[in-house]
Amino acid sequence: MVCVMSGAGLQLALFLCGCYVVALGVHAEEPRVAGHHEAEHYMAAVYEHQSILTPDPLALLSRQQALELMNQNLDIYEQQVMIAAQKGVQIIVFPEDGIHGFNFTRTSVYPFLDFMPSPRLVRWNPCLEPRRFNDTEVLQRLSCMAIKGDMFVVANLGTKQPCHRNDPGCPKDGRYQFNTNVVFSNNGTLVERYRKHNLYFEAAFDAPLKVDHSIFDTPFAGKFGIFTCFDILFFDPAISLLRDSEVKHIVYPTAWMNQLPLLAAIQIQRAFAIAFGINFLAANIHHPSLGMTGSGIHSPLKSFWHHDMEDSGGHLIIAQVAKNPVGLIGTENATEKMDPSQSKFLELLAGDPYCEKDAKEVHCDGATEWNMNAPPTFHSEMMYDHFTLVPVWGREGYLRVCANGLCCHLLYQRPTLSKELYALGVFDGLHTVHGTYYVQACALVKCGGLGFDTCGQEITEATGRFEFHLWGNFSTSYVFPLLLTSGMTLETPDQFGWESDYSFLRKRGLSSGLVTAALYGRLYERD
Repeated sequence: MVCVMSGAGLQLALFLCGCYVVALGVHAEEPRVAGHHEAEHYMAAVYEHQSILTPDPLALLSRQQALELMNQNLDIYEQQVMIAAQKGVQIIVFPEDGIHGFNFTRTSVYPFLDFMPSPRLVRWNPCLEPRRFNDTEVLQRLSCMAIKGDMFVVANLGTKQPCHRNDPGCPKDGRYQFNTNVVFSNNGTLVERYRKHNLYFEAAFDAPLKVDHSIFDTPFAGKFGIFTCFDILFFDPAISLLRDSEVKHIVYPTAWMNQLPLLAAIQIQRAFAIAFGINFLAANIHHPSLGMTGSGIHSPLKSFWHHDMEDSGGHLIIAQVAKNPVGLIGTENATEKMDPSQSKFLELLAGDPYCEKDAKEVHCDGATEWNMNAPPTFHSEMMYDHFTLVPVWGREGYLRVCANGLCCHLLYQRPTLSKELYALGVFDGLHTVHGTYYVQACALVKCGGLGFDTCGQEITEATGRFEFHLWGNFSTSYVFPLLLTSGMTLETPDQFGWESDYSFLRKRGLSSGLVTAALYGRLYERD
C-alpha cells in the first residue's frame, strides 16, 4: 500500500493509490553496474515495477481470474531475474503490491491470496513440492524463479491463514489476511517471511498479533533483515531488527508515494542506510501518475538509485555491494584537517547559544545577546505539520530557531546568491495526518516561491548552493540525515553524527542546488 501522501487537494482522495489507474506496459532498461573487488562484495538487484493492475479492485474475481492477472506481473519478474542472472546477481528485491496490486477490500483481495505456511515450522520448496499445499501458485512461481536464476528472490504478495473461533484475534470471516514478504534461497527453498506490522490504511489486511522480526542468512553476505514500506518510520520491526549487530543489510519492498520536502522515497531510504551504517536494498512500485517512484541500492557512502516521474516502465538497478559497509566519519574520529567552518561549529557549541552576526564574523560569548536585527520568525505548513521557520538571507550567517524543546542551528556560507527563498524550520510534535508518530525535525528547505507561505511546498528543482553545518539538541538518538539536491539527486554528507549532545549534519561542495538538508528525528516512545 501507499505509505506517504504526496500533495493535497485532489490527491487526498487518492492516498490509497486511486482505483482508476490503467495498466501500462513494462520494459526492462539497461541496468547500472558498479563496483569491484568481488571477494569483498556481492551482486544485488532491485526492480522498480510498473505493475499491471486489475481494472476494478472492488470486483469479485475467481481464483483463476486473479491468477491470470498475477501471472502477467510474474512473467515480468521472471524476465528481470534472468537479466539479473546474466550479471551474476545473488539477490533481487521486488516491490510491495507488485504482483496483486492495491485498493482491494477484504473480500475482493481474497482470490489473490496464497496460503502461507511458516518457514520456521515447515521446510518447503514450492517449486519442487507444488502439491504439498493448496492455493500456492504464486509461491511456486517465485520459488522456480529463484532456482532458474540461481539467486535469492525477495517478493511481496498477499497471504491467508485460517484461524479458529477460540482465537481471540481471529477475524469474523475465520482467516487472517497478511501483506507478506517472502524470501527464497537460490535452491528455491522458502527461508523467511515477514508479515507487515505497520499497515497504511490497508483494510484488506490484518497486522500480525505479534511483530515478525525476520532475519535470514545468506552464504554471500551474512544476515539480512526485512520489513515493508511504512514500517520504516516505526521502532518495530525496523529499528529493533538492527539490535542484532550481525544484520548489515536490509531488503525493503515498498509502495511509497513521495512527499517532499522530507519524505521522498529515495530520501528516507538513503537516510536509513547512513543513520545505521548498513546496506539498504529498496524496491518501489512505479506509478508516476500517483507520485510513486524511487528505488535504490544504498550504502552509507554511496547510492545507486532510480527516480523517474516521466517515463512509464520498470527499471532494474544492479550494483556490487560491500559485505561490510563502511559508515560516515563523525567529528570525534575524523582525520582530515579541520576547516574554518568546522572550527566555528565547535566554537558555537562550546559557547553561549545566543549569538550575533556582523559583516565578517560570528561572535559568541557569555555577554552577547541575540541580534535584534535577526530575520523574522514565521510559521508555515510542511507535510501537514506546523513548522516554525526563519528565512535564510545573505551569503553567510548563523541562524537559530526553536519550537517546544528543540532548537535548530544553521551555520552557512553561499558561494553565490540565487533569486530563491530558503528557510530554516523546526518542528517538535506529534504528526497526525496519514499516520500518528512523534517527530523532531530541523530542516533547511528551498521554498516554493518568494513568499513565506510557500516554505514547505513540494519542489524538485533548485539552484542555491550552500556550505553548511546544521545541528539540533534532539532528545532522541534516532535521527536520520536527509540531503536532496536539484533533480531528485542524492548527496552524501561530509559528516553526520553527534557532538556535545547535538546531532549534526555537515556538507560542502554540493553538485547542484539544494532542495532539502534536514535532520529528521523520531521519538518512538511518544507515538
